[in-house]
Amino acid sequence: MRYALILSYKGTAYHGWQRQNNALTVQQILEEKLAILSRESAEITGCGRTDTGVHASYYVAHVDLHNPLVSDAEYRLNGMLPADIAIHKVAAVSDDFHARFDATAREYAYHIHFAKSPFKIDSSWQRPKHYNFEAMNRAAQVLLGIHSFECFCKGPAPADNFNCEIYKAEWQVHEDRAVFVIRANRFLRNMVRAIVGTLMEIGTDKMSHDEFCQLIETGTRKEAGNSVPAHGLFLTDVSYPIPF
Repeated sequence: MRYALILSYKGTAYHGWQRQNNALTVQQILEEKLAILSRESAEITGCGRTDTGVHASYYVAHVDLHNPLVSDAEYRLNGMLPADIAIHKVAAVSDDFHARFDATAREYAYHIHFAKSPFKIDSSWQRPKHYNFEAMNRAAQVLLGIHSFECFCKGPAPADNFNCEIYKAEWQVHEDRAVFVIRANRFLRNMVRAIVGTLMEIGTDKMSHDEFCQLIETGTRKEAGNSVPAHGLFLTDVSYPIPF
């Protein structure tokens, strides 16, 4: 039987989602607890990777088990999992459902705050309040549509393809904080953090709008801005053709 799991996690203590030989990951913890509950070992497939320290407020995975899970599997898993991982739903799905390949869109949010706060140290990046967010939002509109985003990719392209279609890219500015929201059909490795870092160069006049446009067209990773720290980034949504 195939089950879908909807979960969230705080990524501070983990080296991302995907299991690694010498580092603690969310996938490892979840597989260990599920093995105890189901009394069988199984590999959990996630909707995508997240980097070390990145969080997910909405994450989807699936797993194949030989035997049905108990009806209160969600409750029991939450009782076994650490406080920084939460299961929100466990649902039986069709055998052809795939958490990664069936996803049609993903959305991320990057958080910055302007005044020192001990409560945001692991979930937002403190920055001075001197950015030109109007210019940053003008530049963000250049990202919309289908483009090659090689200039924002760390390492080789997955499947030799740098193309992504971005549906939404905007800064939402508040009195004490700002959030960059971006939604696309796919993301390259380190792409969101590189985009945010580059837009922040726009906001401090280190890069012009025309230079940003040229970067998208022909630029390389070394010509783009620095990647921002991981702890401000959240995976916030994953969409599928058929809700489950």
